[in-house]
Order: sequence, then structure tokens, then C-alpha cells
Amino acid sequence: MGDIDNLANELQELIIERARNVYSETVIDHWLHPRGARPLENADGHARHTGPCGDTMEIFIKVEGNIIQDAGFTTDGCITSIVCGSMAVQEARGKNVSSAMEISQDKILEKLGGLPEESEHCALLASDTLHKAVNDYLSMKKEPWKKLYR
Repeated sequence: MGDIDNLANELQELIIERARNVYSETVIDHWLHPRGARPLENADGHARHTGPCGDTMEIFIKVEGNIIQDAGFTTDGCITSIVCGSMAVQEARGKNVSSAMEISQDKILEKLGGLPEESEHCALLASDTLHKAVNDYLSMKKEPWKKLYR
């Protein structure tokens, strides 16, 4: 098994080295260590959204006193979908819900240090999904009985 493990490690290092030619260190970090890559049980707000590329993202938020205390995401998408979901939930944590609505595609791209043009739509998927999760929270807050029918 030692040879296979060494080969796997060499291959992983080669992939990361090549990714550094295309992506910023922030993107690489969020790819290798995604923040909040998990669903949240009993979320106060939740959204599932499919982007034009076919990737689907879900974002879950927990809110206390109008502040997003925790946020998580899942996606069936590519590396850049993972990275953008990670950045979106990282940026949302600790913000009040109205500030979270200001997390835009451009803000996510800026925080990541940019993405190749063909991948920028992933930041839009993440921001749209976050906004839908916040809107879901606000809807449940106005009509809490709806939570029973999730």
C-alpha cells in the first residue's frame, strides 16, 4: 500500500499545484477546507436553488435575535460551487439578516480574489441561495405555522 499512498499523495500535490495557476490562495483554501459544508438540523431558514449550469446548492441558516448564528451549505456542484457556498455562509455568520441580503455575487468574487469568467456564475448561485434562505427565515418568522409543513 505504500506505493499507492505515495502515488496518491503525489497526484494530489500535482492537482493542487495546477489549481494554483488558475485560482487564488483563498479559493484553494476554501476548496480544501470548506466552511460550513453541512446541512443544519432545524434550520430557521433554508433554500434549495439550481443554477443555469445545473449545479444545485442548499443553504441553511440558524438565527437568534435577527443575527445569523450559524450557516451551512450543501452542493452537488463543482469545485467553484463548493468554494462559493463556503464563502457565502462564512460571510453570513454573525451578520444581521438585512446585512446578509447584501452579500452579492460581486462580494463573494471579491472575497475569493476572483474566479475564471466561466465560473463566476457559481458566486451568483451562492448569493441567490443565501438570499432565498434569508427570505425563507423572514417568511417563517411572519407565519411560524408554515414550519410545521416543511
